[in-house]
Amino acid sequence: MNNILNYQRFIWIIASLLLLVIALFGTLPLFALTAIFIFAFLTIKLFTMVQYSFGLKLTLLFSYALTMILQLTFYTTIVFSNQGTSQFLLSFIAALLLPLPFLLEGVVVHAKSTSFYLPSVEEVSTITFAQMKLNQQRIHQATDTFGKLRHTLSIQNIQEIFSDLNRHSSIRYINNGSLDANYFEKAEQSLADPALYIVISNTGSAASELIGLFTQKQFNHASLSFDADLTTIISYNGGERVYPPGLNPEMIQTFHKKEDASVLIYRLPVSVAQKQKVLNTIKQINQTGSAYNILGLVTKHSTRRNIMFCSQFIYTMLQIADANYFDKEPGHVQPTDFIELDYRRKLMYVSEIKF
Repeated sequence: MNNILNYQRFIWIIASLLLLVIALFGTLPLFALTAIFIFAFLTIKLFTMVQYSFGLKLTLLFSYALTMILQLTFYTTIVFSNQGTSQFLLSFIAALLLPLPFLLEGVVVHAKSTSFYLPSVEEVSTITFAQMKLNQQRIHQATDTFGKLRHTLSIQNIQEIFSDLNRHSSIRYINNGSLDANYFEKAEQSLADPALYIVISNTGSAASELIGLFTQKQFNHASLSFDADLTTIISYNGGERVYPPGLNPEMIQTFHKKEDASVLIYRLPVSVAQKQKVLNTIKQINQTGSAYNILGLVTKHSTRRNIMFCSQFIYTMLQIADANYFDKEPGHVQPTDFIELDYRRKLMYVSEIKF
């Protein structure tokens, strides 16, 4: 057993080193050939080594082909058409996208594990209503999983995400001063309310949908507010093409990007001194500069102190105020952790906003 684990660890290390080499030194032909090779390898494996039904094989083949086309489009139109400081970031992201086709088989395996079989004539007489209902639920689950995957990886969503990548930087500060004097005046006025407000949202944005594909969570964004009316709500985000990605103000109205979008609001009691400490830190970040930690979504680390993603930012602020109520590395915190890991019931549910 140890030999198997060591072998798997060795393969993982080799694969990670190859991706790193491609990210650092890869050219357009190398990226393109790698994507084509992966498509060819998985296609051969699909029709020679696995026992999926013909329908599932066709679905996987289509998914592999679509992924390869999107990868090649991304490489030619985004990665290698850009010059400057974003080139390294785009090359790194391009390398991380190379193993994406391998994840598709995991989705199919999951769907297969929840699939059902048609009973034989002999079994029909003994099958129970509960078993029929369970099989029906499994059909719906498999259908929903595939439907969400198809929507998340739609050409429109992928184009929206890729077109926004050149605005990001995970190695330098590109955002400062997005919070104006009016914001800090409102935040100062809210200090009389000894609480911070944690907002967990299901916005339906393309980035949120993609993150949800990996987290398997409904809510994939976290924000922080100093007042109950959410006039001081902020987070690390993409800036809505108004501000550079990083620490930015938010408006609840902009969270309505799909029909079933919703927002959960929780109140975390803190002292006035703790709240002031968070506000002082945010003032420093706003002045020093920030950037959205897009690479940290994968690596779980930050290259600089003020480069974070949304849940990493919220947890870091709670740590600074000594108000964190669960222990976890900031880079590993997901938005739903603030609710799911509240074992000591520190949060007070306020309300839910449905659009």
